[in-house]
Amino acid sequence: MGGSLEKKDKLHSEKLPRHVAIIMDGNGRWAQRKGLPRTMGHKKGMESIRKVVTTSSIYGIKGLTLYAFSTENWRRPREEVDFLMALPQVYLKRELPELMRNNVKLCFSGRLHKLPDKTQNAIGEATRKTENNKGLFLNIAINYGGRAEITDAVQKIALLVQEKKLDPGNINEDIVAAHMYTAELGDPDLLIRTGGEARLSNFLLWQLAYAELYFTPVLWPDFGKEEYDRALLAYSSRERRFGQLSRELGD
Repeated sequence: MGGSLEKKDKLHSEKLPRHVAIIMDGNGRWAQRKGLPRTMGHKKGMESIRKVVTTSSIYGIKGLTLYAFSTENWRRPREEVDFLMALPQVYLKRELPELMRNNVKLCFSGRLHKLPDKTQNAIGEATRKTENNKGLFLNIAINYGGRAEITDAVQKIALLVQEKKLDPGNINEDIVAAHMYTAELGDPDLLIRTGGEARLSNFLLWQLAYAELYFTPVLWPDFGKEEYDRALLAYSSRERRFGQLSRELGD
């Protein structure tokens, strides 16, 4: 897993993931280890977001999904939740000009209607301003849960059946995938989780079926270009078989 990308051409384009998903874990622990409030870890983590977004754009990665706030995170202390709900406004105000210069298209996935009005307004405005951009597709998962997403998809499909617009016998994986929040992005090729934990935490449960998984002990505020390069290099060395035999074993 060692090594670092000095230039893009150290990785062949066909070995780069098309869509990367990241569980940005470790902000609170980073702050606590430094004797700081947990909120300062989240603030510092925004710098890592900028580095990963910039690197993804340079390398020509098509999609990047970042797990920002889960449906379970509402159980955290009120002060921390309030800070996290205000963070999109802070991030977008600071980063939107740079995102526009880099032709980044923004979208947000989750039960957005349950977010505070100010948060909804901020993400709605950013989505509209970037909707015609053709570069990196940056998807922020906020108030997101994998089981909630599947539940929402099932309800939409059930409604189509109820309205006689869909025959139950025609429901297949493509139909289900088309009703996921990430339908426009497609499934991630690579999942990165920082912070030393090795679990999915209710993230993209449908979409990660065949993703390559990469876990690192590095806390998210310390995750920069060098660590991202390591993850991409690890991905490029793997053989993705999708249930088939390895090429080394033959057909």
